[in-house]
Amino acid sequence: MHYITTDMHSRLIVGRGETDRPSLQNAASLQELQLDVVGTHSLASLVNEVQKPVSEWEESYKLTIPGRGSDQSAPTPDIQATLEANSTVGLLRGLQTFNQLVYSLDDVEEAPTRYMLDTPLSIADEPSFPYRAFMIDTSRNFYSVSTIEKTLQTMSWAKLNVLHWHVVDSQSWPLEVPTYPNLTASAYSPTSIYTVSDVAHLQSFAASLGITIMLEIDIPGHTWAVGEAFPEFMECVAKEDWWNWAAGPPSGQLKLGDRRVREFVEGLMKDVAGRMTGSLVSTGGDEVNLNCYVDGTVTNSTLRARRMTVDDGVSELVGGAHDALRSEGKVPVVWEEMVLGHDINLANDTVVLVWISSANVRSVVDKGFQVIHAASDYFYLDCGGGGWLGDYNSNSWCDPFKTWQQVYSFDPYNNITEAQRPLILGGQSLLWSEQASPENLESLAWPRAAAAAEVFWTGATLSDGRPRNADEALPRMHDWRYRACNYKAKAPHPVDPTFVVQ
Repeated sequence: MHYITTDMHSRLIVGRGETDRPSLQNAASLQELQLDVVGTHSLASLVNEVQKPVSEWEESYKLTIPGRGSDQSAPTPDIQATLEANSTVGLLRGLQTFNQLVYSLDDVEEAPTRYMLDTPLSIADEPSFPYRAFMIDTSRNFYSVSTIEKTLQTMSWAKLNVLHWHVVDSQSWPLEVPTYPNLTASAYSPTSIYTVSDVAHLQSFAASLGITIMLEIDIPGHTWAVGEAFPEFMECVAKEDWWNWAAGPPSGQLKLGDRRVREFVEGLMKDVAGRMTGSLVSTGGDEVNLNCYVDGTVTNSTLRARRMTVDDGVSELVGGAHDALRSEGKVPVVWEEMVLGHDINLANDTVVLVWISSANVRSVVDKGFQVIHAASDYFYLDCGGGGWLGDYNSNSWCDPFKTWQQVYSFDPYNNITEAQRPLILGGQSLLWSEQASPENLESLAWPRAAAAAEVFWTGATLSDGRPRNADEALPRMHDWRYRACNYKAKAPHPVDPTFVVQ
């Protein structure tokens, strides 16, 4: 409710809504917004709501705001608006919409006038997809707890409901894990660590905004940082010609076929999953470099002795990790290579993030897996920043820069059958942090991540069946961005010059 009472956003027209003033003289006065919980669902707190699988969330709401009535000569009436929902998270989504309908008109001598347009109105709304996320990467660059809090707040203004937290990677391990306290040896500094209490606090803070957190612990690749604590678990560590051994420096992957490594991974996943309140935990699985497991490596000798292939070793490690997650009541999530790049045993309840190309979605759903859209050709918000390794004249691998229009043009059902549509859980935008940090996170993420949020809330088409249209969305993008600035978001990227906005 804080932003409803403090948002002083004016209409983005010449005069900032001054032409509305005459019509407000006899307007009805909205005295109260009544919140009603309806339906058969038992009322639960936001904290309890966001612990459910996202497919079980009830985010629908109905907002009704009466008008003055047809008799303009009658005394100015006091009216009451109503907001109905089946759950607390539904009420929250409705309140977010209510706030976006309110404008402010400055007055030199009195407090600003707060008003709504186009009343009476009735809005019945619900998301098209249950999973709508934003991903941050806190390994390449560290983000303070307060920065993540601010990100969660901004996410809530766009009705996003999952923070995909890529918390660790090769570059650093900033996550405290009580079972393995030495893992933070590779943190950038003693203060660049997320403690158990930090994670608990962020989950509680997120829940208050109707958001759950999906933590990612990537295995077996992207794990150099593990080697700082457990060098005996590693292969191809910190090679000078890292490009032959990893997608980015420093190189290092977990050994395969090793009982000690398997027990470590299973203990790690149980520890982490046991403290996460949401239903989803990711084990990653992208960019496994096979050079790490070639002839002459310990892994190769181990696998030969056990008459196993590399994929057998990956399957054993990932399968053990997933069993550990399920023992804590969690659903495992993987990157698409675990389905399309390796021949491993994955249970059908595994959720798959498709990132390499949106064209790969069909291949994943053909195998019967649920998909989260995370395609680099639409949703990678770090693309277009140029190369960050050595050759400063190079482009980023996923050029060009993904404009909000490109994000908004995405069709969640492209190239899949009608029968496969239920396998689309939702989607997300992603900001990898090779060239992102707390200083530029919000300008890189917003409002493009808000465009993705509308894609997965609205769906492939508008309520009347027409395709989503960027020209129609543009005023909403402007409005959302200016409100975010009013809410003290740090410099969301402008969409247009002010002249065009008006």
